[in-house]
Amino acid sequence: MDSETPFDRLTRQELAWELAEIFDELRVDQLNELIAMNVPLDALEFFASYADEFIGDGHVDARTRKRLPNLMLLGYLLRLLEERLPVEPEPFDA
Repeated sequence: MDSETPFDRLTRQELAWELAEIFDELRVDQLNELIAMNVPLDALEFFASYADEFIGDGHVDARTRKRLPNLMLLGYLLRLLEERLPVEPEPFDA
């Protein structure tokens, strides 16, 4: 029987903040290990390729262009966490 109460579960926003705090504390080698264990290489290649295609010839500074694949990676990892951990559904969820 599941003894978990609704108050024990994280909302998606709380989960995102927790992930951001954890990432802030990780050393580079720990972050690389986390990525290697959870993200297929083809997904990493897709993020880089898609970011280049998405930005295209737009007037986006180099710093932003470089960070877009990392933002996509963070979103991917957050989605993995949402699937693995119990989170409280938000109103926009079906």
